[in-house]
Amino acid sequence: MGDRSPKDNQKKTGQKQAKASTADQKKKAQAAAKQAASGKKK
Repeated sequence: MGDRSPKDNQKKTGQKQAKASTADQKKKAQAAAKQAASGKKK
């Protein structure tokens, strides 16, 4: 049912990669915010 065409598979993998990259960006943003907060305290 799922693998009808290679294009369909490419779309699915693209969506997975996009989700992973956005999650990674969120982690980096949180880490940067923590560093900025700790830097202000010093």
